Amino acid sequence: MSGAAGGEAYDITETGADGGGPQEGSEAPTGALGVAELALKPALEAVLMVVDEPATEEHLARVLERPRRAVALALRELSDDYTREGRGFDLRLVAGGWRFYSRAEYADAVEGFVLDGQQARLTQAALETLAVVAYRQPVSRSRVSAVRGVNCDGVMRTLLQRGLVEEAGTEPETGAILYRTTNYFLERMGLRGLDELPELAPFLPEADAVEGDSAEGIPSFDVDDSGDSQTDH
Repeated sequence: MSGAAGGEAYDITETGADGGGPQEGSEAPTGALGVAELALKPALEAVLMVVDEPATEEHLARVLERPRRAVALALRELSDDYTREGRGFDLRLVAGGWRFYSRAEYADAVEGFVLDGQQARLTQAALETLAVVAYRQPVSRSRVSAVRGVNCDGVMRTLLQRGLVEEAGTEPETGAILYRTTNYFLERMGLRGLDELPELAPFLPEADAVEGDSAEGIPSFDVDDSGDSQTDH
């Protein structure tokens, strides 16, 4: 079997794209295997299911302890398999990395799901996250999480889906994606521009009050219908 991408052909030996790992269909218990012994394609699928940004071949190869060439070949084979089988999702090479995307022909179904219930009011966690983005933009998810003290990945996805925030390039030092508010945010807030956002100073607590707060009374995570929690699966 062979795969091709960008005019470059790849040949697979009898051991397959796993680069010497167990053949697909092996019934060896997963828990008994080391990372390098896992079947490569299922391992790639499992990792790519949880990425928020395109994962590079180098990163995947390092995590799965496999040669980059074997990883690159397996990724292209998976992408070809999904296309041939008519799956509703696709595996694409975008911006130097790989990530799952829904196929364009199913956009109406995805849009109906994403927009369903959009008129519902934002939760307190979503409002807090949106406020951090509005006043600190452009800002990365990690910085938003640092300000709020909880993981904000779930809430950020909600805000993205509702069109209140959007991507705004990457942070030069870390490569993290930056986010900013959208024109739709201004429309919903009734603002002509960000310069009309109210000053924060009148709403900040006095220094004595802040110092008197005990961290023991603050929960380590929030749980709401936006998926805002200490860990986001």
